[in-house]
Amino acid sequence: MIRAFLLASALLCLPLLSTAQLLQPKTAFTRADSLRGNLTPLRTCYDINYYHLDVRLDIDKKSISGSNLFRFTATQDFTKLQFDLFANLQVDKVLYKGQALPFTREANAVFVTFPQPIRKGSREEFTVQYSGKPTIAERAPWDGGLVFAKDAKGKPWVATACQGVGASIWWPTKDHQADEVDSMMISISVPKGLKDVSNGRLRKTTAVKGGYTRYDWFVSNPINNYDVAMNVGDFQHFGDTYDGENGKLTLDYWVLPENVEKAKKQFGDNVKPMLKSMEHWFGPYPFYKDGYKLVDAPHLGMEHQSAVAYGNKYLNGYLGHDRSATGWGLKWDFIIIHESGHEWFGNNITSKDIADMWIHEGFTTYSEALFVESQFGKPAGQEYIHGQRRNIRNDEPIIGPYNVNKEGSGDMYDKGSVLLNMVRTIVNDDEKWRDMLRGLSHTYYHQTVTTPQVVGYLNQQSGRDLTKIFSQYLLYKNIPTLEFRFEDGQTLCRWVADVDGFSMPVRVRTKGGEYRFIEPETTFRPVNLPGATKENLEVDTLNYYIGLLTD
Repeated sequence: MIRAFLLASALLCLPLLSTAQLLQPKTAFTRADSLRGNLTPLRTCYDINYYHLDVRLDIDKKSISGSNLFRFTATQDFTKLQFDLFANLQVDKVLYKGQALPFTREANAVFVTFPQPIRKGSREEFTVQYSGKPTIAERAPWDGGLVFAKDAKGKPWVATACQGVGASIWWPTKDHQADEVDSMMISISVPKGLKDVSNGRLRKTTAVKGGYTRYDWFVSNPINNYDVAMNVGDFQHFGDTYDGENGKLTLDYWVLPENVEKAKKQFGDNVKPMLKSMEHWFGPYPFYKDGYKLVDAPHLGMEHQSAVAYGNKYLNGYLGHDRSATGWGLKWDFIIIHESGHEWFGNNITSKDIADMWIHEGFTTYSEALFVESQFGKPAGQEYIHGQRRNIRNDEPIIGPYNVNKEGSGDMYDKGSVLLNMVRTIVNDDEKWRDMLRGLSHTYYHQTVTTPQVVGYLNQQSGRDLTKIFSQYLLYKNIPTLEFRFEDGQTLCRWVADVDGFSMPVRVRTKGGEYRFIEPETTFRPVNLPGATKENLEVDTLNYYIGLLTD
């Protein structure tokens, strides 16, 4: 999510957009992919305002049944719309003003026809009743669906995880990231003796027929549908508060009985330092109305808004390992820091298309290094970022193909973080950089965005056109190479890159001297670096992720 002068940001980002279109892979996508990933008129014709998802969970049968109320505003006149529900789940009925509506299904899309035109600007609603056995996730959170497990006492422990594959894998919704619902009621009925923890705040608990208890959770803030979560178990609750930038933030922890003491220590050690760091760098926690929660999960973790799923086994690092291999990653709990960082980038600022998921993952992976910096100093944070390079594959572009619900390379995480650190180095003013990061959270507060919007913003705030830099690192798998020649007492330099006219300021020095910025282009030009030789030239490869050639 990222970047220009005081010119219109859209104009500055045109090369990024056009190149992205040229680079669409030749993968044979299906109509089902387009139905899932494309914003057709049957989806843009209505803007979702409110959902009431009401689900009953049958753990023994591993099935669900219930309904979802769609309340919307018409953006144009229409008689037909699309919502989404995986084909293995049955649409029992679609109700509109007390009458059943005709509908058809294709792949995981459902098309509803209204008896008379819905007029632009009108507020209407319909309810989908549904049932069936949802997909069981085999490798959550990397695949999607429901997770059925048991706690240490053999009691049921159930959770949802559906990023990427989509929320329609377990509930009927307009399943596209571009349209976030403004608010939502989540009602989950579970067998007596179990609790459900979902997003937002608990409004009411009600005993219902059949030996079930219904938990009504209300989400006051806009929420993306993949963040909507059901967490069912024999949870125990404890809580705390944090005095943050926007006042007192409630901290609620829902954990299994066997984890209470471990959770008190691990959450106590990590959560408040995390919030202090994230608010410092990114601005106030975006969901004070809904609070902050951590919930024990039978999978590794997921950034479910205001109800972060936690499954890191109460270990520091990533399941006890340091992804950066620097040692710094073992001093804090990776899942608490990373998944909570998504509250700012992923939940507050959300990419419209999953192809731009680097906006979520690049910034959030970068937030890990900022957390290290806040705890142990800037050199530690820079060392941590440098260590992230070991995970970069340079296998394919970070930005994926648009309109088919397809992510780009997993390099969006670590390469995205390294890219942002390079931009910080180029800005060369840490207070200004912090203002830019906080400004992103403020400018796009509770919004869905595109890469050109984010790039345009950073361009404008930095006073530099960074578009070609982002184009190279996001749209091509290769990193640029800085090439030097030493001829007739001169030092010559150029960039070798995929982007036409690529340029990027870079820090260089002679050994033992001070770094200075040079601005190479794609043709060899003299560099003003007195006394430079092949033997004593040093390039800032700690902060720049580039290839290097000297001749």
